Amino acid sequence: MTTPPFSITARCPASRGPRIVLFVEDGGGDWHARRLREALQARGAQVVTTCLKFCAFDTRLPSGIHIPGFDGDLPDGAFVRSVSTGSLEQITLRLGILHALRESGVRVWNDARVIERCVDKSTATFLFQMAGLPVPLTRAAEGIETARKFAHDQAGRPIVVKPLFGSQGNGVRRIETPDQLPEPSEVGDVYYVQRYLRGNADTRFEDWRLFVSRGRVLAAMARVGQTWITNVHQGAKPHPIETDSEMTNLALEAARVIGADYAGVDLIRDDGGRLMVLEINSNPAWKGLQSVTDVNIAWTLADDFLAALTHKADA
Repeated sequence: MTTPPFSITARCPASRGPRIVLFVEDGGGDWHARRLREALQARGAQVVTTCLKFCAFDTRLPSGIHIPGFDGDLPDGAFVRSVSTGSLEQITLRLGILHALRESGVRVWNDARVIERCVDKSTATFLFQMAGLPVPLTRAAEGIETARKFAHDQAGRPIVVKPLFGSQGNGVRRIETPDQLPEPSEVGDVYYVQRYLRGNADTRFEDWRLFVSRGRVLAAMARVGQTWITNVHQGAKPHPIETDSEMTNLALEAARVIGADYAGVDLIRDDGGRLMVLEINSNPAWKGLQSVTDVNIAWTLADDFLAALTHKADA
């Protein structure tokens, strides 16, 4: 099997540090992946950058897993920046590779269990509720009739419809009346609906992203939008903030419940001022956050990841 053209391998003597695979988006990696690779290499790690789509299960190998750049061996650690989009079968195989790496003793950040919990908003919301964390009023179910009833039960208050699998605010809609609900074919006949939390007279649209790694908050920002969708990808502006104990504790507990090594936790206040967990992301972007914090996020993530490898080796 040929190593993909974009795979980048930093070779150095084994004594200098662990061998790491950095899984990136199909196409060679983004701004985030490049900075992570540089930070890991600066700490002496041997880094192979590749995509999960080029990995395979292979019974001809003693490890049973083929990863480009490792000649049939396994890495000491795997850092997942992206699983990449694909068919159900492709995503299942890629997550299977991550599960197999974990079962083979490779430290995976974040591992497949965490990715699965985060990418499925309904599962994440359920786990938050079971842990006693405040979440928006939510229903996730098949069929448009269940979404219509949820909208009707809000007594005229808007609801928000989100793709079950989605990020960066793509495909999110505010529905004023049940007849505005998307067709079943647009959402895979699964409706993840939430009560709209802001007041109708609100003119400032703001929520908060807290970046958590290894049990602490590295940095945080307010996301202020010109519309009710406050993702930076959708045009919202990042602003630096100092988090209080309530925000910090809620973000840390959300990451703990999911089991995340690192995560982006989104918090919001409802129109009554109650702080809630809105979403969690297992491979968060941080370009906007980096612009408003003095913390070098990539370098700190590299330190945390390598520290976790050392802790595993000492265990």
